[in-house]
Amino acid sequence: MEIPTPLAAGRDLVDRIARHSPARLAVTVFAGVVLTVTFLLWTPAATATGERPSLITALFTATSAVCVTGLTVVDTATYWSAYGQVVLAVAIKVGGLGVMTLASILGLAVSRRIGLTQRLLTASETKTNRLGEVGSLIRAVIAASVAIEVLLALVLFPRFLTLGVPVGRAAWEATFLAISTFNNAGFVILPEGMAPYVGDWWMCLPMIVGTFIGAIGFPVILNLWQNRYSLHRIALHTKLTLAMSSALVVIGVLLIGSFEWFNPQTLGSEPVPTRILGSLFAGVMPRSSGFSTIGVGEMREATWFLTDALMFVGGGSASTAGGIKVTTLAVMLLAIIAEARGDRDIDAFGRRIDRSTLRLAVAVSFIGATVVGVATLFLLWMTDLTLDVILFEVISAFATCGLSTGITPALPDGGKIVLAALMFFGRTGTMTLAAAIALRSRRRVIRLPEERPIIG
Repeated sequence: MEIPTPLAAGRDLVDRIARHSPARLAVTVFAGVVLTVTFLLWTPAATATGERPSLITALFTATSAVCVTGLTVVDTATYWSAYGQVVLAVAIKVGGLGVMTLASILGLAVSRRIGLTQRLLTASETKTNRLGEVGSLIRAVIAASVAIEVLLALVLFPRFLTLGVPVGRAAWEATFLAISTFNNAGFVILPEGMAPYVGDWWMCLPMIVGTFIGAIGFPVILNLWQNRYSLHRIALHTKLTLAMSSALVVIGVLLIGSFEWFNPQTLGSEPVPTRILGSLFAGVMPRSSGFSTIGVGEMREATWFLTDALMFVGGGSASTAGGIKVTTLAVMLLAIIAEARGDRDIDAFGRRIDRSTLRLAVAVSFIGATVVGVATLFLLWMTDLTLDVILFEVISAFATCGLSTGITPALPDGGKIVLAALMFFGRTGTMTLAAAIALRSRRRVIRLPEERPIIG
């Protein structure tokens, strides 16, 4: 009898987990990547001073990078060395692509084909219903991410040169910012952050476009590319994502611009063109990118509340963005409209949406809100901070956005661990939850009598 080797036994175990619970394996691998990046950052070589960072600092930063969030407890530009910044860039890239998508890319490169296990893993990460589409989706992921990041870097590189930055440094800053922008990570290695560029159209406009594209999701990019000559054939998911994303951007830009237009601490003292650009930038970034050209801590409380809502919704499914996703909100709004009209079906763009999709949307939204509420209670108990700033930071972590009022570095270690857990759940939990609920659908032989309780 042949005795299996440890490697073969481990491979068999992975295959069994992947077939029975791909989402569970996704979370496990994601956690492994976070721990790996933590170890790489938890070395003296990763800091500019040559001193070993604290374990909490390394863990928090690694989680934020892999989960493409952008919340930090130290200044990225000055605290981390060139080696540490390269580690962060790689972690952001891996987190943006998705660990399971990356696993399929490696499998394709080695064997020239994608096995069943890799297809199951990637389908779990990318929300692809048909395993046959995974290969096309991977090619779209590679083409879209690399092409857009290269294009962003090429656009930003000459701008840094015009600002007097040396060629080598300009190339690195443009590359890092391009990766951080498309992956909606929010990390910045510029010495003074983004504040000096509040009126810089050359710098901000590419970042706005890159953030929006990164937040719509790879399935949308693939679908648009496949139907580029016949846009009337694009999928319902693509239409809902683009329509809701565009609507939220318009709402965010107009309202944030209105709230901050006369605020002397943010946009009130700037010329009109700068106010327009600042409003546009601030309205797009809550999609999950987390960059900010105006001080979030100086914004009005009305702006905080609106930003809370935009961050909680987030971006598109299987994108670099977080939140409950725009299609989740779209489905619930369509259900409300259908109920108000007395329609039996939920319709959109000439298609009927299954009621199981509505149940899934409600479940994801409710559990997301519950997680945010519990984390808010914990932080209120741990600190003496007010509800408005705590809620903003918690939603930013859950939605993997990265916008901050500035309280994160001052939180106790327990508070930082809570935010790190939120970032991890925000990146992997909703995916796992959706997959788990969807896979538990069952056909009952006997259905109980129907009765309608009073609602409202």
